[in-house]
Amino acid sequence: MAKKTMDVVKGLDLQRYMGRWYEIASFPSRFQPKNGENTRATYTLRDDGTVNVLNETWSDGKRSSIEGTAYKADPSSEEAKLKVKFYVPPFLPIIPVVGDYWVLFIDEDYQYALIGQPSRNYLWILSRQPRLDDEIYNQLVQRAKDEEYDVSKLHKTPQSETPPEGEEGPKDTKGIWWFKSLLGK
Repeated sequence: MAKKTMDVVKGLDLQRYMGRWYEIASFPSRFQPKNGENTRATYTLRDDGTVNVLNETWSDGKRSSIEGTAYKADPSSEEAKLKVKFYVPPFLPIIPVVGDYWVLFIDEDYQYALIGQPSRNYLWILSRQPRLDDEIYNQLVQRAKDEEYDVSKLHKTPQSETPPEGEEGPKDTKGIWWFKSLLGK
């Protein structure tokens, strides 16, 4: 049976989408630390219209991070279908790894969002706050279900009451799971 066409947000205001988002839940990736917590993404608009992406997580008190670039897959389209490109440091030569980043839903105030991929192998629930109201969370899960995602795979990301700021914590530069998880394999 053919999968339904995924509904994607139209007319996303990139400027409003910028800033910090906390990962409330996601499909676990086998490359992601099982005990990753306080996972978050910070988006910054560049002058050329592309987006600087900084993904961070903490695991055993150590910070892992990776930076990349996001851009619209089709600049002429209204749909919020982005590509995210990371340069993969652990491999030589350094090669770009590109993944899909589709905004499936965002509320009017740009406070929470549902992010997926055409493969339906990855799903993220993001919020401007480290906590998301259960009712809203359940609505987003239902939306994902309606888009034929297997929501039984959703795993809540632990977020502490006082999320770490800035660069605290010893750095763990092995953040290899970030770009693997974006491959959508």
